[in-house]
Amino acid sequence: MNKKIIITQSNYIPWKGYFDGMALVDEFVLYDDMQYTRRDWRNRNLIKTPQGLQWLTIPVEVKGKFYQKIRDTKVSDKKWAKEHLKAIRFNYAKARCFKEVFPFLESIYMEAEKLEYLSEINFLFLRNIKDYLGIFTPMKFCWEYPYNIEQDRNRRLIEICKLAGATDYYSGPAAKNYMDEQLFLQEGIRVHWLDYSGYSEYEQLYPPFEHGVSIIDLLLNEGKDAVKFLKNTGNKECKM
Repeated sequence: MNKKIIITQSNYIPWKGYFDGMALVDEFVLYDDMQYTRRDWRNRNLIKTPQGLQWLTIPVEVKGKFYQKIRDTKVSDKKWAKEHLKAIRFNYAKARCFKEVFPFLESIYMEAEKLEYLSEINFLFLRNIKDYLGIFTPMKFCWEYPYNIEQDRNRRLIEICKLAGATDYYSGPAAKNYMDEQLFLQEGIRVHWLDYSGYSEYEQLYPPFEHGVSIIDLLLNEGKDAVKFLKNTGNKECKM
């Protein structure tokens, strides 16, 4: 029996393509044993404002911690959640589905405010948003599998795939720079590249239209209709 899998680092309120990949596969593994990278998507994402794009960034402890893992990265300022909520309220109050979606987001932020680690926060947002979208793909952390982290990156991914019973591995196109597809095939695992083209535009505030913003932009503008603007939803049965 075929099984599709994605293994990728957790992101903070990621863009719609992240959730589209999640909807496509049978298991979604958060690869947070990897090194935390600054100025990346792990702890920040973009929203729209009248002045243009704005970063929402979770402040984390990084000074002197050059090789820390994502899973070991801690929040450095507990006020971040209230500040992000304030920015969302200010910039999206006129969004079509603000009254429906903002209380949903607010409840997640209030819970996230109590958490200490970035991985926990990202997991919380991912779990709640995927459920809101009707995506029931199981999600887990990579350390739930007893893989050997000392191997090279291709071997690590292959081992997690095999431990998960996966036959098909899906990845973003950026990984083409380092992935050895032939090695995966030798181990009986087919590699597929996610296609992020062809997304429809929706009713978005503050022209011009931007595809690469956080999923919360889509939620606040379209509410439950957000799934209509993803490519891989609507045909998945619950796997929980």
